[in-house]
Amino acid sequence: MSSAMIGAAGVDCEMAEESYRDDRKNKKRWVGGNRAQGKGNLEVPMTEPRFRRYTAEARSAMLIDAGLACLARGGLQAFTIDNICRESGVSRGLVSFHFGSKDGLLSEVYVAAYRNFLAILMPDHVTDLRALINGAFSEELYRHDPLNIWLALWGEVAVNPTLRQAHRAQYTALLSRIENAIARHAAEHGLKIDPASLALPVMALIDGLWLEAQIDPELFSPARARAAALALLSHALGPIDP
Repeated sequence: MSSAMIGAAGVDCEMAEESYRDDRKNKKRWVGGNRAQGKGNLEVPMTEPRFRRYTAEARSAMLIDAGLACLARGGLQAFTIDNICRESGVSRGLVSFHFGSKDGLLSEVYVAAYRNFLAILMPDHVTDLRALINGAFSEELYRHDPLNIWLALWGEVAVNPTLRQAHRAQYTALLSRIENAIARHAAEHGLKIDPASLALPVMALIDGLWLEAQIDPELFSPARARAAALALLSHALGPIDP
């Protein structure tokens, strides 16, 4: 980024980006922090004054939250700079200033979505397989918005090198958690298996059921998906402890 661009963006940070847009005044908006934690249904009245100073971190979070909201509503077609700026209440210059490009923002949106997913699917203190399956097919994850976000992101990973790099790091972290859960189950039940060889099929099972739920959510309810996953795992690992 040139010094002129950085300077222009800096002026933007000092002036225009201390406020939401006028046309959002007295309307409702998403609470960004809650959306980032997978609780994006919460709305509150718009009560902030017209002008307000935000830190760079807060502005970045606002843009990431806005990107998630756009993906949830309309997939990648809705992930445009105009839509994101309208949703977040900031100007176009801050996308380049904070993320370098739309692809840079998309990469950070992917990381944020994956972290939210991991926090629900398998928090750090949870290491057993049943909790993993329950989390994967919980009501919180098994809703239209999270599934729509993943459907959009998965399709883009195959053709976007920047996003593929972010995906690889997050996917590896998830596979490691699944592998550890399988290893723990095998040790507790005296099973001689290779946890690494089973972790990938378990992840593929979760992905496949999620895709089916996106295609026909009435046919693939969370309860049905959860039961199907546990039944298949039981064939390889024996009964999964309640």
